[in-house]
Amino acid sequence: MNDQPRRRPAKPHRRPKKDPVRFLAFEVLRAVDERDAYANLVLPPLLKKARGQGGFDHRDAALATELVYGTLRRQGTYDAIVAACIDRPLREVDPPVLDVLNMGVHQLLGTRIPTHAAVSASVELARVVLGEGRAKFVNAVLRKVSADDLDGWVARVAPSYEDDAEDHLAVVHSHPRWVVSALWDALGGGRAGIEDLLEADNERPEVTLVARPGRSTTAELVEALGEENALPGRWSPYAVRMAEGGEPGALTAVRESRAGVQDEGSQLVAAALADAPLEGGDTRWLDGCAGPGGKAALLAALAAERGATLLAAEKQPHRARLVERALAGNPGPYQVVTADGTRPPWRPGSFDRILMDVPCSGLGALRRRPEARWRRRKEDLESFAPLQRGLLREALKAVRVGGVVGYATCSPHLAETRVVVEDVLKGRGGAPVEAEWVDARPLMPGVPALGDGPDVQLWPHLHGTDAMYLALLRRTA
Repeated sequence: MNDQPRRRPAKPHRRPKKDPVRFLAFEVLRAVDERDAYANLVLPPLLKKARGQGGFDHRDAALATELVYGTLRRQGTYDAIVAACIDRPLREVDPPVLDVLNMGVHQLLGTRIPTHAAVSASVELARVVLGEGRAKFVNAVLRKVSADDLDGWVARVAPSYEDDAEDHLAVVHSHPRWVVSALWDALGGGRAGIEDLLEADNERPEVTLVARPGRSTTAELVEALGEENALPGRWSPYAVRMAEGGEPGALTAVRESRAGVQDEGSQLVAAALADAPLEGGDTRWLDGCAGPGGKAALLAALAAERGATLLAAEKQPHRARLVERALAGNPGPYQVVTADGTRPPWRPGSFDRILMDVPCSGLGALRRRPEARWRRRKEDLESFAPLQRGLLREALKAVRVGGVVGYATCSPHLAETRVVVEDVLKGRGGAPVEAEWVDARPLMPGVPALGDGPDVQLWPHLHGTDAMYLALLRRTA
């Protein structure tokens, strides 16, 4: 008689089931990490392809979008939570594993997805993209995370505000500490303001359209969207906000470049330059850093209404092609050239109005490009500094006496905004420039909280725009 215990039959091997929504989101996160890609450029074509293959509806697209952007925005907070749940330094966790974990943490703590569904879906994704062994690790970590909610975890992993205010804000609001410090310096004030700003950086931005004057109207865009899906712009007379998601490219006016997608902050900057008072004629305008073309298209439309000509210059050929596409069909005269604004091909004193929207850290658009906060380093500002000063100096040479230059950045960092302008005007690092400030605040009528001037800094939490900066300078000699 055999007294050996019976062995349970082995479970049949089950192939992991691929969840197309979470797999697509994981692909985007890997592209962001491995190729330094931007999610807003990678995600749309993948969604379009998935919809074209069938079985991927608008709810799937919305979930994939939420998983990508929610994970990227809250990466700092989620990293701290995962670190508290593992027995090794976070840097020893392979990046693909950390992407799956953080996406799982976002489902658990940042969405209404039920706990069991968030864990099981994440573990299944891990089986597909990482293998069975790592899937067990993901399962163990996420079960620990599921034991508490977001507020509970933040209370455990963030230092107290009293002990280290900047580190507390960095963990709670998922920004690198140096970014918190820089934004706080630029904003000034106490705790409430910086917390409002950091929270605004983590909100999903609205899609805002621009009706290019003479080519489209806000009424046309509202009609195309339907009144229930369209909201008026807060500040720009050319803006229409999309109340719900939707695909702007489906609108006829957008496909024909008569309208476009453009943040209201960018619209205000272009319009302010166009309305700045001049001494003398007003026939030649320059956009000296025109790519990818949004401001250039608005400026070209405004110039055409006045019989002026726009020259749009862009150093990078592929971005110059984007400018050509944005300006296609503009009724007024314009020209797009590939040119370096620090070594310009045009003669001094050639233009009446110049916009110089310089390359910068992009800290003003963290709502739209949340990965930029993790990609940028404090040292990057040093590499931008000579370029920003060089572009502004050349712009002030290129404008005629009495003409106006608009210096703009999508960054509120003081080292990229007022410090640059003051250095150029005072001749630090170059010859002094004969120019005077023009108060930009009256050129943004109805917009509150513009500061003491004469320059303007917009803010996501105060204006619902990107944190655009604008200084207007009139050449005096």
